[in-house]
Amino acid sequence: MHPATGIVLLNMGGPASLADVEPFLTRLFQDREIFHLPFQETTGRWFARLRTPKVRANYAAIGGGSPITRWTETQAEGLARFLDERAPATAPHKTYVAFRYTDPPSEAALLRMRADGVQRAVALTLYPQYSCTTTGSSLNELWRACRRLGLEDAFTWSLIDRWPTQPGLIAAMVERINQGLFHYPAAERDDVLLLFSAHSLPMYVVDRGDPYPQEIGASVQAVMEQLGFSHEYLLAYQSQVGPIKWLGPQTEEVIRQLGRSRRRRVLVVPIAFVSDHIETLSEIDLEYAELARHVGITGFHRAPALNDAETLQKGLADLVAEHLASGARATRQYGLRCLGCANPLCRTVQNAA
Repeated sequence: MHPATGIVLLNMGGPASLADVEPFLTRLFQDREIFHLPFQETTGRWFARLRTPKVRANYAAIGGGSPITRWTETQAEGLARFLDERAPATAPHKTYVAFRYTDPPSEAALLRMRADGVQRAVALTLYPQYSCTTTGSSLNELWRACRRLGLEDAFTWSLIDRWPTQPGLIAAMVERINQGLFHYPAAERDDVLLLFSAHSLPMYVVDRGDPYPQEIGASVQAVMEQLGFSHEYLLAYQSQVGPIKWLGPQTEEVIRQLGRSRRRRVLVVPIAFVSDHIETLSEIDLEYAELARHVGITGFHRAPALNDAETLQKGLADLVAEHLASGARATRQYGLRCLGCANPLCRTVQNAA
């Protein structure tokens, strides 16, 4: 049997407990690949301390911590199982979780891979739509971790840097939307408006050429095509922080406008997330639901997150199997830097296959 093929699943992570909230926020605000702040380390720590009480209260309202670790591990287990069946030539496949801002970090994944004797490695983003602030930041941290550990040449790498229209992803989204529609009586379902909601980006990131908005749009289009354009739909963006300008329209403002327009049935679809976390469980389910009631939207619901969807796990297995068979280093688009990018790590592949 040849050595295992390692699949590293990249995601942002989330605080497991209320005590973890401030360290999580500190790492987030100190990430220069998202926020450009003067005296980044000090200012980032100050912003984190300022935001902690509100964010901690939000986590307390959903049970005290993020479920993202549990769902990511479930997705990793399903991926490995289905990938062994789908691609026996590269089996066995072992999966490793690497979070950007919480445990387990990239170092932990890399050390486990070395202990398991992995030689061939694939970095798989769990952000279906590419952004420098998400996939880009996670990959750059993975390569930095390789260097910190002296493992630059320990693994032969390739990466899956985006998959906004992968058939398994789209099929899983359609399944969840159809489940969400069962919140409404059959006679009312045709009148439901689908409100796709994605995490926003600072406009300075968009203006430098980040591909995220167009890839979010591609995902929405693919989902609606599979649904046969059965419902009216809108796309909005959530989770803006601070006084800078963010990509819009804001989901909160769209909900207000729908209320003014006397729309009464709205199903929110989290299009950029593959698992539940604070943006779905608190921001949509609690904050936006309360706002919707206030503006008169009596039928406000959310499509379930993908979480343990077997359709998604099989789609990920197809995605990785096709990638391994192709011999590709990354997508062709991965090599195209944003305008003015000065980060030497961006758009690189460590010890590329």
